[in-house]
Amino acid sequence: MQHLSNTLDWHARLSVAPMMDWTDRHCRYLHRLLSRNTLLYTEMVTSPALVRGGALHLLDFDASEHPVALQLGGSDPAELAEAARLGAEAGYDEINLNVGCPSDRVQSGLFGAVLMENPALVARCVSAMRAAVDVDVTVKCRIGVDDQDPEEILPEFLARVIATGCTRVSIHARKAWLQGLSPKENRDIPPLDYPLVHRMKELFPNLHISVNGGVTSLEEAEAFLDAGLDGVMIGRSAYHSPADILCQADRRIYGDGADTTPEEAVRAMVPYIEAHLDSGGRLHQITRHMLGLFAGRPGARIWRRTLSEGVSKPGADVSLVLEALEQIETLAQTREAV
Repeated sequence: MQHLSNTLDWHARLSVAPMMDWTDRHCRYLHRLLSRNTLLYTEMVTSPALVRGGALHLLDFDASEHPVALQLGGSDPAELAEAARLGAEAGYDEINLNVGCPSDRVQSGLFGAVLMENPALVARCVSAMRAAVDVDVTVKCRIGVDDQDPEEILPEFLARVIATGCTRVSIHARKAWLQGLSPKENRDIPPLDYPLVHRMKELFPNLHISVNGGVTSLEEAEAFLDAGLDGVMIGRSAYHSPADILCQADRRIYGDGADTTPEEAVRAMVPYIEAHLDSGGRLHQITRHMLGLFAGRPGARIWRRTLSEGVSKPGADVSLVLEALEQIETLAQTREAV
């Protein structure tokens, strides 16, 4: 395995996908405790919200989250350039342009997957963003939308992006159907075309390509890397079963260090949770991201139930999390003693 030092290209060997309402700062803090190297993404932040709405709080993150990338949604080159500048000033390591989200709300704003129909505009947006910041500017796209032929349009799309100087893209290996499918259906129903992504790597060997869509295990990620792709981006599986994806990632994907455990991560979350509560935050805002920590392990149901049922009770605090962890550890000790 060739080690590329601590460049973002190296970290992008494995990344957690930007997911609306899921990959917020609390989720990323937890994921970073599980893996030191995996590249983390924000959920999509729209350029109008930052530039016109002044919602700079959407850029808040903890320094421990590095390397962390900001994903932007928008279609106005000047506005995206300003939003990228705000993101770079906030300390993000990368600015990513969303050209893949299929939601109606995004389409009406002329950004997300609908931009696959206008590669020239995407190129102008990326060029403007790159001119505004010194950090990496990348693109996350689909293989096409609606009746487009991915074999024809994806090479043209990537060529235009490359011409701007962009050197890294993530490709969700599905079409997006903007008419007739909901955003949820667009994550599952359009068939995956991994061979097309591999052909794009052959066609553009100097472009760093990460594959996204349908990857559910570290074994699958390793197989894609072994087959010549530069990176793998995992979404729902990394969220719902984070320990399965991230606890061994540093050793297996990066050849760097020992595995982590969900138990260690829970204990390390305690000061973070306490600080959040002290600042007026709610316990649920953090624990909702922790429900899948023990997925597939003995006690997973107890863990989820304890947190889910206890979090809404008056005075719920970090002791609830420690109580749930104690139940997990007691169960493990009992099984070992048998």
